[in-house]
Amino acid sequence: MITPLALFVCFYLATFWILLWSRLGHFQWLAVASASTATLLTILLWNHGQWDLGLSPRFAGRELAVGAACGVVLIGCADVLIVSFTPLRHVRGNGFPVLESLAVYVPAALHEELVFRGYPYQLLRRVNRIFAIAMSSLVFAALHSGNEDVTLLGLVNVGLGGVILALAYERYRRLWMPIGLHFAWNMMSGPVLGYDVSGFTSRQSLLLAIVKGPPLLTGGDFGIEGSILMTVTEIAAAAVLWRRGMLNVQC
Repeated sequence: MITPLALFVCFYLATFWILLWSRLGHFQWLAVASASTATLLTILLWNHGQWDLGLSPRFAGRELAVGAACGVVLIGCADVLIVSFTPLRHVRGNGFPVLESLAVYVPAALHEELVFRGYPYQLLRRVNRIFAIAMSSLVFAALHSGNEDVTLLGLVNVGLGGVILALAYERYRRLWMPIGLHFAWNMMSGPVLGYDVSGFTSRQSLLLAIVKGPPLLTGGDFGIEGSILMTVTEIAAAAVLWRRGMLNVQC
């Protein structure tokens, strides 16, 4: 298990630095290319090309839609709680960030799912699923520790988000649902509702979040993921997905 993981990391870093040095594209899309290259080369060299990554196009449309719906409901519920219990309010924003969505939000979801629910996670889950969920979620949270305005509660919530995304993978044993969920999660948080997304501020959003009230409840400058009400929502979502995802459901 250690050797293929090390191969993946080495291929990822080597590809990323080569592409970054070459300045061949936007940072986020370079990360997608690096994760894709590392996945492909590791599977070819270590697994002789025999690995079901969970990207069959047959299920893409339905499972992306299911994941996106889950992301909308999850963030929507957290927002309703925050608006209900704090003075935070939404006002009309300055538009939808189409270019930013293509440059940042789409590749971010693809990249992070390939890395954290893709080959490395799937390799770990062959040893133990609980271990794979825990380790991937801890690393997922740790890699957000340098984000702007990060808080301890924010990192806890990012880690819980990693658990939810892993359980979304477990639901169908494919990557489409977590990709759809991750994308909708970020889009609802930033471009739609106007929160910061893990400390990242969208240049445009349909609504603006006028943040008033205690940061513990509103999330403060880190965004909705910094709120304890988000913690409550995530725990409820994880409980639902646990029941559905850990029963070896296959479709």
